[in-house]
Amino acid sequence: MTDPARDSIAAHFQHSRDAMERAAADPALIATVAAIAAAITRSYRSGGKVLLCGNGGSAADAQHIAAEFLSRMNFDRAPLAAVALTTDTSVLTAVGNDFGFDQLFERQVRGLARAGDVLIAISTSGRSPNVLAALKAARGLGVVTIGFTGSKPSDMTALCDHLLAAPTDKTPLIQQIHIVAAHAICTCVEDALFGPRPA
Repeated sequence: MTDPARDSIAAHFQHSRDAMERAAADPALIATVAAIAAAITRSYRSGGKVLLCGNGGSAADAQHIAAEFLSRMNFDRAPLAAVALTTDTSVLTAVGNDFGFDQLFERQVRGLARAGDVLIAISTSGRSPNVLAALKAARGLGVVTIGFTGSKPSDMTALCDHLLAAPTDKTPLIQQIHIVAAHAICTCVEDALFGPRPA
């Protein structure tokens, strides 16, 4: 007799593995990840910083990625400037109350970003209004715009200098690919700025 819970768990791991294998075998996706790492490296070398935003699980990913840059990824080195626009409750509630939820990230971008900085905007659907507003504001300031999304067409495409589209439309799998790609990006940036990596 089969165990439905175990079958469900095994199926989840199988779907995850299949999505990762599709991503790993996609030359265009790998090239995009490399291009994103190079853009971030250029920004850091010019004194820039990375801003990140997203909602829900994507907010958690924004904070996770910021921590990898600011603290460390694979070895001890100088901190890299990275700010998740999802963490300051006073700012979030003030902007949300005074200007509306759709302006939550856009207002922070306009206040904190400078030309040459990088915005990583994360939306698994590609349709989050506050993420799209942040991208529009960033483009107006000369900020390098990077989008993390899924496989469905969306308005993010026209707003991003680099778009990482995970090859799936399932939110949990998109999020898994996003964080694996982010770890690869952080590793490439860290190696480029502080390498060679200690043995």
